Amino acid sequence: MQKILVVEDDWEMNQGICYVLEANGYGVVSAYSIKEGRKTCEENGVDLVLLDVNLPDGQGFELCRWIRRHARVPVLFLSARDLEEDVLKGYEMGAEDYVTKPFSMKILLRKIDVILKRNGEEQGKIFDDGFLRIDLIQARTEVQGRLCPVTPTEFRILQEFIAHRGQLLTYDVLLDRLWDGGSQFADRHALAVNINRLRGKIEDKEHRYISNVYGMGYQWIGQ
Repeated sequence: MQKILVVEDDWEMNQGICYVLEANGYGVVSAYSIKEGRKTCEENGVDLVLLDVNLPDGQGFELCRWIRRHARVPVLFLSARDLEEDVLKGYEMGAEDYVTKPFSMKILLRKIDVILKRNGEEQGKIFDDGFLRIDLIQARTEVQGRLCPVTPTEFRILQEFIAHRGQLLTYDVLLDRLWDGGSQFADRHALAVNINRLRGKIEDKEHRYISNVYGMGYQWIGQ
C-alpha cells in the first residue's frame, strides 16, 4: 500500500483529505507543522507528500527543499496562495505539482495517481542503498553522497546490471550489449578490465555489488 503524508495545519482539512485518501486505498500519515512533517518523513517511509505552504513554524517551501535533499519523495503543494510567484517558487523547489485551494478531490486524486505511477517507473531506474546511488535517468553515480566519475562503458555496464538485478549475465550477452558486434570488437579480458575498474570505484570491503560467476559471467548482487 502506498503511503501519503499530509502536512496541513488546518485540522478539519487535514482529516478530510486523509479520509478521502484512505477511502481510495492509500495509507495516510498526518502532520501539522514543518517540524512534525520532517520527523514523520524520517520515521516513516512515505511515497508522496501533500504539503501546505503556510504552516505555523514557517513556509512549506522550506520543508519541500529538505524533503528533496533527504527523503527523495515527490511533493505536491496544496495552498491557498495562488500568486504566480508562489506557484513558480513551488516548482523551483522541486515540487511535482501545485494545486490551489479550493480544489476538486477528484482532480487531486487523479494528480496523485499520475505522480505515483510516474515516480514508480522512475524508481525502477534508480539504485540507492545509502552507500551507492545510481540514477539511470540523470546518468549519475554517487558513492557516499559524492559524485563518482565513471566512463561511458562503465555506465553502460551499470545500466545492464540495474536493469537485470540478480540475473546472471553471461560473458557473450554482456559483450553483445556493450559493444556493437560483440566479441568481434572486444573480448572477455576487455570486459573483465572494465568491470574490475568499475568495482574499484563503487565497492569497498563492506559493500559488494558485482559477482563473477566463474566460467559463465557476472551478476549484480546489490540489494
